[in-house]
Amino acid sequence: MLTIIENVLSAEEVRQFREKLASADWQDGAATAGTRSVAVKQNLQLDRRDPLALELGNTILRKLGHNPVFVSAALAEKIWPPVFNCYQDGGHYGTHSDAALMRLPEANLTIRSDLSATVFLSDPEDYEGGELVIEEQFGGQAVKLAAGDMVLYPSSSLHQVTPVTRGQRVCAIMWMQSAVADTSARALLFDLDQSIQSLSVGRAKDDEDIDRLIHVYHNLLRRWAQP
Repeated sequence: MLTIIENVLSAEEVRQFREKLASADWQDGAATAGTRSVAVKQNLQLDRRDPLALELGNTILRKLGHNPVFVSAALAEKIWPPVFNCYQDGGHYGTHSDAALMRLPEANLTIRSDLSATVFLSDPEDYEGGELVIEEQFGGQAVKLAAGDMVLYPSSSLHQVTPVTRGQRVCAIMWMQSAVADTSARALLFDLDQSIQSLSVGRAKDDEDIDRLIHVYHNLLRRWAQP
């Protein structure tokens, strides 16, 4: 399931992020690539322990914690802190898959990557190329969103970032371990929850039909969630 969440960050928040990132200590992104993906990765990244990365990353995490669409779609139990990257001058990331288990030593934490996310911090007209191409059941889908928007997709998907031939593509990426590991089950829960939210508008707080749907939702969640 590929989910686009608009306005994770406001225009003003994006402006502040870009202003701070303009003088950031960017490093070669190949340093964090795996043994195979290092051959296809050409970008710049902030060290995840960089004070600026921690500051901006925590802002994104706080925003996501209050975003009802993200909460419903991800059912996140653990989140790998946002990693900030920059693609320019032909920078790209060839077709690859994300690691299934990700170790965060400083937090003594291991995350099973069920979901990957990209928060776009550059407007589409500011750069050429740089599409995030995600392989789905019926072929690849190219994603290039407005600054402040986020795409959420299964970490099991093959994906790539096409070469940036003009300008800069600045983003934040992260990975999540969901309470519901199965992608299909998580998609059904998301669809059911969104339907409940839509049907609830204008109806009484004690509407029996809505209560029954909520009952079904939580029993399905209880069945599929992993302890």
